[in-house]
Amino acid sequence: MKILVINPNSSFPMTCSIEETAKRVCSKGTIIEACGPTQSPASIEGYYDGAMATYHMLDVVTHKETADGYVVACFDDTGVDALREVVAGPVLGIGEAAMHAASMLACRFSILTTLERSVPIIEDNAAEYGLGRRCRGVHAADIPVLALEDEQDESIFSIVNKAALDILAKDRSDALVLGCGGMTHLAARLEASLGVPVIDGVSAAVGFVEALIRMGLKTSKSGGYAFPRDKQTSQNGEGGNV
Repeated sequence: MKILVINPNSSFPMTCSIEETAKRVCSKGTIIEACGPTQSPASIEGYYDGAMATYHMLDVVTHKETADGYVVACFDDTGVDALREVVAGPVLGIGEAAMHAASMLACRFSILTTLERSVPIIEDNAAEYGLGRRCRGVHAADIPVLALEDEQDESIFSIVNKAALDILAKDRSDALVLGCGGMTHLAARLEASLGVPVIDGVSAAVGFVEALIRMGLKTSKSGGYAFPRDKQTSQNGEGGNV
């Protein structure tokens, strides 16, 4: 099987880090292809960045060979619903995957993301996924997304580790969810330090998508995720009725 792992932002180092994790956790025989749109914002930090990235992500996917499944490697689950309309294989965002994985491993979990401006998006997603009660808090480490590009920066691990210790105690949570695809390289070290399950969405999404493909399941094309309808424009180039 082939899984296309899409980093919706344009950070090449982050795409490489995400690809490394996906290839490490995938099953033997699974082909992982990672990509990221070069025209997207360098990082996704808020609604505007997410809207811009969705457009460019969809453009990249339409020019790629069809894959058996897709992973959207942004914790905001940027453009997941739109992508589900244009492809047939299962599509999973790392936010949804990580939250569901955490709900299977712990009674309650906390999410640690990068900046405060991302917290409302993630809180709304948790509620939409029916996990608002299991998620005891979404917190920001006050780290810009692009600061995670340097995997050798020990100060980043120290900041994230301290923040994680604080929020687990505050929320009385039993597991930590990493709220950014750029944190994927920190998961193993954090789990060893914290002593609780640390869920990385890239790993979770790859595993879930593999399982869906093996089960022969695809995205429903009846209803909301049906392929987009062809639209006609008038001869003068203007759109038709709204």
